Amino acid sequence: MATFLPGAGRRPRPPSTAGDWSYDDALAYLGASVNLEALVSGRFEPPTLERMATLCGLMADPQHAQPAVHVTGTNGKGSTARMVTALLGVHGLTVGTYTSPHLVRVNERIARNGEPIDDVDLAGCVAAVAQLEDLSGIHPSHFEILTLAAYRWFADLAVDAAVIEVGMGGRWDATNVVDAVVSVVTNVGLDHTGVLGPTRADIAREKAGIVRPAGTLVLGETDPELAAIFVDAGPQAVVARGREFGCTANRVAVGGRLLDLYTPGASYRDVFLPLHGAHQGDNAAVAVAATEAFFGRPVEEEAVQEAFASVAVPGRFEIVGRSPLLVLDGAHNPDGCRAVADTLRDFSVGGERLLVVGMNRGRSPEAMFEALAATEPRVVVACAADWPRALPAEEVAAAARATGVEVEVVPPVAEAVQRALAIASADDAVLVTGSLHAVGAARGALVGEPEVAR
Repeated sequence: MATFLPGAGRRPRPPSTAGDWSYDDALAYLGASVNLEALVSGRFEPPTLERMATLCGLMADPQHAQPAVHVTGTNGKGSTARMVTALLGVHGLTVGTYTSPHLVRVNERIARNGEPIDDVDLAGCVAAVAQLEDLSGIHPSHFEILTLAAYRWFADLAVDAAVIEVGMGGRWDATNVVDAVVSVVTNVGLDHTGVLGPTRADIAREKAGIVRPAGTLVLGETDPELAAIFVDAGPQAVVARGREFGCTANRVAVGGRLLDLYTPGASYRDVFLPLHGAHQGDNAAVAVAATEAFFGRPVEEEAVQEAFASVAVPGRFEIVGRSPLLVLDGAHNPDGCRAVADTLRDFSVGGERLLVVGMNRGRSPEAMFEALAATEPRVVVACAADWPRALPAEEVAAAARATGVEVEVVPPVAEAVQRALAIASADDAVLVTGSLHAVGAARGALVGEPEVAR
């Protein structure tokens, strides 16, 4: 069991051996670290990967222990990472996957073959990071700790491949110490503009930082000016949407989508994907192209069918109830809100639509509700997740009222969901959206998984 440093809140003293820490000790260490995901405002140090490079070096550079696929993009990167994981896995590979953020438990971010790291292994890997503090003089941030823990665990397991999702941007993201054989860009939209830059070109330049000169770039962004930024980053090869790969048919099916896809080496007809929304067809095309680039050969059609049949993405148009239809979707920016509005229209809802919305600071609630207005909601129940960056429920409500919709304010997320269900009829649809933190709180309450750490 850990001891705690005086005057440092609940930050545990680094352990003598990695096995000395419990899961609760690891959570305490994470909770006492600087969490840039949670910061509402403040001064940021100039971006650099020097800290991560130093800490990785002290761990014998675990990020280089296996070939990697590195995924960035404004929307769809989490779904794409899960699809690539499934595609690699059906070929018999052991695959480590690192994604962010989590919905309910921090363990969700680090997985082997789709199964989250267990409490004992997470505690050991986080403890191993903590041991580096005295050697390096570096106090890593929350995201740096988890990234290092993921690379350490994947190396310890000797996984055959790693699929790494960028946290934000790319160039200075903590994940970018990895030397990926395939770099993936899903798309470029306006998000995190206060950090990455005010324009899509600025954001593209940051995301282009993951491109490697000896690797292949799978480029999902089709805007010519933005695409040129990624190509100019100098990858060995470029596989571009609309030229070498794409989705030529994207049809609604019972329980998901039915897709026709093509890559440089193959074409695939009537591929069933058990995810909702036309945008998931675009993500699927990226994932198959990335997997083909990883292997350097086409993927067998049977393998694509088998892999996609197993894909699930919690919190992304996830249906958790019927009568009324109850959907969770962490649409955290205007583009995401437009996608969820379009997806909801695919469903034949006999009644009306009700929204439960909690948002984070840093986005325009007016722009979010303008995109969500296409759902034509009867009522918006405004809430706020228990999260430092959560926008107060009253501010969410004010933006909703500006669209002319009826609004109720129920700040606790779980209570807001119950209020929406109470006023909904069996023929209605209830959509919980606005931020992944609100969706995570709703999901934890609905599926009985208590939230243990952020």
